[in-house]
Amino acid sequence: MFPPDFVAVAAAYGDVTICEYIFFCGARNLRSYAAAMGRRMEDSPTVPHRVLPSSGGALVWGNTIEGDQLFLVDRGGGRWTVSAFRRGWADWHDTDLEFGEWFPRMLAGEIETDWMPEWPAPPYELGMVD
Repeated sequence: MFPPDFVAVAAAYGDVTICEYIFFCGARNLRSYAAAMGRRMEDSPTVPHRVLPSSGGALVWGNTIEGDQLFLVDRGGGRWTVSAFRRGWADWHDTDLEFGEWFPRMLAGEIETDWMPEWPAPPYELGMVD
């Protein structure tokens, strides 16, 4: 079971771009997106986890315009933390933050300032993806 805060955002917004920088895969297409991207990511020597749809795998839920892949990694006990394959850095970046804490803090520019853009003041520009 995925974390409720992530599920709520995925269900509410669907497939959307945020400030033309981050693509967030919504609930409608998450299974096919994870299957397509998961196979590619699981073959990467930089990604240290199995990736869904592999049993027990991390969930790839979005990406940046620069090709960074965003994940939720199951830490057990219902706890999923945000991690990323940072393409430009060619590395894996783990956080200890769950989606509900990571996402708003990242958009506020409080964290990930070395690899995420400087965000404009809210409200953020959302682009619907077909």
